[in-house]
Amino acid sequence: MDDLLQEFIAETRETLAALSGEIVAWESDPSDRQRLDAIFRFVHTVKGSCGFLDLPRLARLSHAAEDVLAGVRDGARVPDTRLVNAVLAIVDRIGELVEAIDAGMSLDDSGEDVLIAALAEGSDLVGPASALVAQRQPARSVRLSVDLLDRMMSGMSDMVLARNELARRLRDDGADPTVEAALERLSLTVAEMRDTVTRTRMQKVETLFSALPRIVRDTAADLGKAVVLTIEGSDVELDREMIEMMRDPLVHMVRNSIDHGLETPAERTIAGKRENCRLTVSARQSGNQIIISITDDGRGIDVERLIAKLVAAGRSERELRALSAKAKLDLVFQAGLSTKDEVTGISGRGVGMDVVRANIEQIGGRIEIDNSLGRGVRFAIHVPLTLSIISTIVVGVGEQRFAVSRQAIEEIVTVRGQQIRIDMLGDTAAATVRERRMPLIDLGSVMGLPGSGAAPAMLVIVGVVGGSYALAVDSVLDHEELVIKPAAPAVMATGIYAGQTLPDSGLPMLLLDCAGIAAVAGLEFSREEPVEDDAVEATTDAMSALLFDDLDGVRRLVPLEVIDRIEPVPAHSIRFAAGRLRLSIDGRIVPLAAMAEVGDRAIVSVLRLRDGPIEIAYAIGEALDIVSVPSTIVAAREPGPVAGVVGIDGDQIEMLDVHWLFATHGDDVRHEAPPVCLIEGSGSAWMTTFLKPALEGAGYRVATSLPAGERPAVVLTMDPEPAVTVPDSAVVRLRHDRPLGGRDDHSIYRYDRPGLLAALAERAGRR
Repeated sequence: MDDLLQEFIAETRETLAALSGEIVAWESDPSDRQRLDAIFRFVHTVKGSCGFLDLPRLARLSHAAEDVLAGVRDGARVPDTRLVNAVLAIVDRIGELVEAIDAGMSLDDSGEDVLIAALAEGSDLVGPASALVAQRQPARSVRLSVDLLDRMMSGMSDMVLARNELARRLRDDGADPTVEAALERLSLTVAEMRDTVTRTRMQKVETLFSALPRIVRDTAADLGKAVVLTIEGSDVELDREMIEMMRDPLVHMVRNSIDHGLETPAERTIAGKRENCRLTVSARQSGNQIIISITDDGRGIDVERLIAKLVAAGRSERELRALSAKAKLDLVFQAGLSTKDEVTGISGRGVGMDVVRANIEQIGGRIEIDNSLGRGVRFAIHVPLTLSIISTIVVGVGEQRFAVSRQAIEEIVTVRGQQIRIDMLGDTAAATVRERRMPLIDLGSVMGLPGSGAAPAMLVIVGVVGGSYALAVDSVLDHEELVIKPAAPAVMATGIYAGQTLPDSGLPMLLLDCAGIAAVAGLEFSREEPVEDDAVEATTDAMSALLFDDLDGVRRLVPLEVIDRIEPVPAHSIRFAAGRLRLSIDGRIVPLAAMAEVGDRAIVSVLRLRDGPIEIAYAIGEALDIVSVPSTIVAAREPGPVAGVVGIDGDQIEMLDVHWLFATHGDDVRHEAPPVCLIEGSGSAWMTTFLKPALEGAGYRVATSLPAGERPAVVLTMDPEPAVTVPDSAVVRLRHDRPLGGRDDHSIYRYDRPGLLAALAERAGRR
């Protein structure tokens, strides 16, 4: 807490110094809204900080000033000289109290009631002048200008670029070993200096998050709510200036989430939720950006309520309802808007979210909202890292070059061979890399580059929070350490770039935001919710399935897990043979299941279904989409190709029974070596022609000769004695005639199929 207090003192002191000119200017022109907002943000921030630092006198003064300034912003109060003087007296008193706290001195609170009373409308009271406090204690650290740090970092960046260019020239032209050794020493020194200069500006986000547990605890207690806070990514580093600028917006958003978003235990019980609310604050680096997320499992944002509030304030309902879904969510940033019907110490004045967005945009950041009504909301704050030097891989698409953070890359593979395969599941592309299936995104298509959509040459496997995907590129060019700077706001607003850089080639290049590309492409990776030890609740799992139109015109589903690929095949490759439909493909014959005739189709789409070594094909009309379906299914009345019915968007969709399909159509796959049946003697030609297919169908390997040392499991012969030396118990003899009476030579009539197979099984020791 001492560190937080010192940070609060330093921040308040600096803000007061910067605000002094604004206060004087506002006194000469009280109608200046911009300066009024600056003073209002100051007292609002002081009030919020005092809540968890336990500074009741400062909280009381700032709260009173905030009430009056809120009235001026809303037009309820007219700023006159008396009001300006009263606010100035409050601000001066806040500064004096801060200096007294820093000096460890006590300051008499006499006169503070008069200061607050002077804020009342029509009051003629004038706040007393406070005695000057003792001089500040000597500073414990040196404060440097941010401009100076920027110049240091910029100079360091130029050194890295020069080092890269020198290394490239020496690599291309060849160099003396002594020159290369000197370059290596220079590179080590530059890397060390780079890390040192970078650390002067970087600080762990842990310092930003350290105050949150107390804020959450106190705010939840005041509101009668039970909140479990989870903090992730505290070791992520961010620019010190960014951390200071992020402190107030983060506090605002956390308090708003608890007050507006999370329900009381009673409300959550009625809604079927656990009583303890979950609030997660996380930080992660994505290229040259830090993304700070505030996620809760509360009621979400009620867009209809936002519109109703704005309509009551005079906005056009028709215009509001014509907005896009994203624009409607952004209404929460409207100045003066609050969904609270009463003013409390935490909210209700319609301030906070507009201030948050203003502060974030001031440092070149942006806020995104992911809302689910009744389930919660996620605010993602994207802020730049300012200057940074990161290790990157340069990839090419057509004639364009892009950089990808090496930290985000799991591996790079070339699309060739059987281990790397590209398939289309409906309209969705998927890549299979060594039996690992993942979504595929074509970088050229995302960028809208000409010639995109062709078969990719290389795949960059990218890891993002929650999962991985394959990024299709034309080439992988180089590995470089690059200086990354924020790009123009219009470029960063696309959501697919994390910054810009200037490599040693001299051609500007953009750094890709891998998580942003996944979001733009519509990929969603699920997060695992933490399970509480004392309250484990049953959840309904969802599985992915392919939605398709079948040959009989019925819309059906099949679990995505069993689909190996979807392929168009010529209709002439499908034949009814040996009692079932079969498909000739890849030089093999695969069993085929179908709900209706192929008809006059020249090309038929088939699902290649695989369960381990067993494979079958299923003919369909058209693949439509990949959907999530609940595991609960209304079972069919009788076993068959349809397992039951599930509900999708209010429609009843049949689900295929893949177990029945494999059991009915799958060929038997034996993992053990089949027993060898040796055919020998004078009837070998007849037995090979007539019996071999039946014996192989029964699971034997039929041979007419064996290599030296291999013994058959059973010998089939028409001669009185076999030519090979085997025990008599392993020999089955066939005869030509059907006996009229009993025979005692234990031979089998050669057309007695059941008797022959039974005798072979007995001799081979099989059941």
